Amino acid sequence: MKTAEDFLEGQVLLIDKPLTWSSFQAVNKLKYILKRQYNLPKKFKIGHAGTLDPLATGLLIVCTGKFTKKITEIQGQAKEYTGTITVGATTPSYDMETEVNATFPTEHITAELIQQTIPQFLGEIDQKPPVFSAIKKDGIRLYEHARAGEEVEIQARKTTIHEFEITKFVLPEIEFRVVCSKGTYIRSLAYDFGKALNSGAYLSVLRRTKIGDYDVVNAITPQTFEQSLHQTES
Repeated sequence: MKTAEDFLEGQVLLIDKPLTWSSFQAVNKLKYILKRQYNLPKKFKIGHAGTLDPLATGLLIVCTGKFTKKITEIQGQAKEYTGTITVGATTPSYDMETEVNATFPTEHITAELIQQTIPQFLGEIDQKPPVFSAIKKDGIRLYEHARAGEEVEIQARKTTIHEFEITKFVLPEIEFRVVCSKGTYIRSLAYDFGKALNSGAYLSVLRRTKIGDYDVVNAITPQTFEQSLHQTES
């Protein structure tokens, strides 16, 4: 059974983030659970190693105590995601946070065309972050500019796609698995992929499955984490 000292010295917690939760909410929930359970000090350190959007599920690595120093190192590791790209439409946020704003033909999209398109997204690529993202421009987060209806020039960034594979294809949905470097936006990948197919696309499902050697199969939900503490106590 873990003690208060264990969490202060440092733990790496593998959390399976539920759908619609923000990463901040998940960390706050764990902080509340741990402080209540172990009577930890007010300034107890806890943080996550890489944000997941509310509409994404999967691996969120949470570090406590002295292990918060490991966050930068963990964040720098390659990440694996699985998900679904829906073709034939786009949304301003590149995912399902916003409504469809344009539709496109899909009749020409074949399994062969998809396979021919994949190579241009492998290796180092230039990628523009979505306008609905937390990156700051002039001290204000991009999504704040976007929600205010302000147009902002976004610079493309270098990112690396190590692996990109299609696991299922039934129009309008393309299921995929991707391994990429830190800072890759899978929403932007979905949007750009739709464009490269001479159509449009948005991200409809996303799950983070790995960060480095950490795997979501070993992760638990915040609710299960709370229950496990109560069980060890009783």
